[in-house]
Amino acid sequence: MPAGIGRVLKRLHYPLDVILLSVRWYVAYSLSLRNLEEVIAERGFEIDHSTVHRWVIKLVPLFEKTFRKHKRPVGKSWRMDETYIKVKGEWKYLFRAVDKNGKTIDFLLRAHRDKAAARRYFEKAIDQNGVPETVTVDKSGASLAALQAINAERETPIKVRQSKYLNNLVEQDHRAIKRIFKPMMGFKDFRCARIILSGIEVMHMIRKGQMKAAKGTLPSPAEQF
Repeated sequence: MPAGIGRVLKRLHYPLDVILLSVRWYVAYSLSLRNLEEVIAERGFEIDHSTVHRWVIKLVPLFEKTFRKHKRPVGKSWRMDETYIKVKGEWKYLFRAVDKNGKTIDFLLRAHRDKAAARRYFEKAIDQNGVPETVTVDKSGASLAALQAINAERETPIKVRQSKYLNNLVEQDHRAIKRIFKPMMGFKDFRCARIILSGIEVMHMIRKGQMKAAKGTLPSPAEQF
């Protein structure tokens, strides 16, 4: 187990399998914290829902960091779009992209839907996944302006396409993420929203086969997590 995760787990004073099961179920299925509290109680462990929330906030950033070291390469043709997330009663924006095979490129929660936010997303995605050959966006002026600014600093520009039809792939992929956090009834804090969404995204990528496995093995998504 990665040292950083091991050190945190030692301080949580609960059986390892209970902690990992609780965190995985929360980010993998449409369960509220109180739903999860009841399910874990049926397994003989009395755990308050706020304890599960603390586990998620402490562990998910470590899981995401470890996952990124084992993430499979993605394609060079990206479909990028934003979807709405409610935080403290206000709409925020989750920037996401998938390649032409539906594999998740990257994600980023931002407070605004503007050129600066879109550029920050593209810079993060490129840093983590390499430079794409083509990026398809919808009619959003912010995304187009961000890509034009990035291309202005590059010798070989990224090809940009604006097509709502070609972006259906990423719009459909949004639904898998929204289905998980819908029972959470909105997020109360931007930092917590960012962490929980990253856990949901990581589990979603694992399900899509985006995590490298040892040669000759075929572990289940639960085992990979």
